[in-house]
Amino acid sequence: MANNSSLVGSKISLLHLGDTVIIMQVLVIIFLCINFLLIVTFFKKECFYTTTRYILFAVTLLSDSLMLFMSDFLVIVNYLEFSMQVWICIIISVVVLLYNIVTPVTLTAMTLERYVAICMPLRHAELCSTRSTMHCILIIHGLSSVPCIVVLSTFFASASFSLYKQHRLCALKMFMLHRWQDHVTSAVQEFYFLIMCGIIIFAYLKIMKAAKAASGEDKKSSWKGLRTVILHGFQLLLCLIQLWTPFIEAAVFKIDFMLFIDFRYSNYVLFSLTPRCLSPLIYGLRDETFFHALKTFAFFGSYKINI
Repeated sequence: MANNSSLVGSKISLLHLGDTVIIMQVLVIIFLCINFLLIVTFFKKECFYTTTRYILFAVTLLSDSLMLFMSDFLVIVNYLEFSMQVWICIIISVVVLLYNIVTPVTLTAMTLERYVAICMPLRHAELCSTRSTMHCILIIHGLSSVPCIVVLSTFFASASFSLYKQHRLCALKMFMLHRWQDHVTSAVQEFYFLIMCGIIIFAYLKIMKAAKAASGEDKKSSWKGLRTVILHGFQLLLCLIQLWTPFIEAAVFKIDFMLFIDFRYSNYVLFSLTPRCLSPLIYGLRDETFFHALKTFAFFGSYKINI
């Protein structure tokens, strides 16, 4: 009787987990479709791919799309309990680790661009040229690769050669062979996010000061830039909370396994998916120029005719 009840309980748990994974697939597909629409719109007009803030916006869309696709692939693989060789998992994890940091670093660069545009308008054309933006993208990827290098370096230093050919479920936790590796990784990531939060706060205070001193159209532009910085700050906050969730998950795991599963998927939706769907909202819908271009493309040019 006890065996039957435990069997029924495990079947209910699997069904519940399956429903959660299906809901996540729907959300990821919706976000990827929206991002694809925005990326295509970006390449439709020359003014977008020659302007710094739109170029950086496209970088966030591409990194978010890649991050969503790869992380969702890992969710499906782990749900199906499909194991792979460790060296293959390393390649996949490099992409996930890198682009998990690229988005918040790019958001910080976008915040600095707004700061320059509002507080240093005479130097904006010089500092935010297309050439400078290309260099900025390289710097963003260089800075974003440091946490990834730290994780992999500590793993390579601790792992034996036989481990790379073993078949395991692919998860980022697999790289944490010792407790100290987890602490080092968390310390590096938290240091990054503290620096980024400091830059966001600095830009917010400077833009607020400029907004109070401005008048007319300049005042309107300044307050709009201030709202953009606030939204970037909220995105970074969600990304920062994501760093703390593994510690909470570890505590929940000791209490109840199904609660741990629910908590883990909720964290993925709230702190991985949500920050990455805010970028389309900030620049895809709030930006008037981009929104008009998006509607023109989405309605196959009929919107343009109506105007």
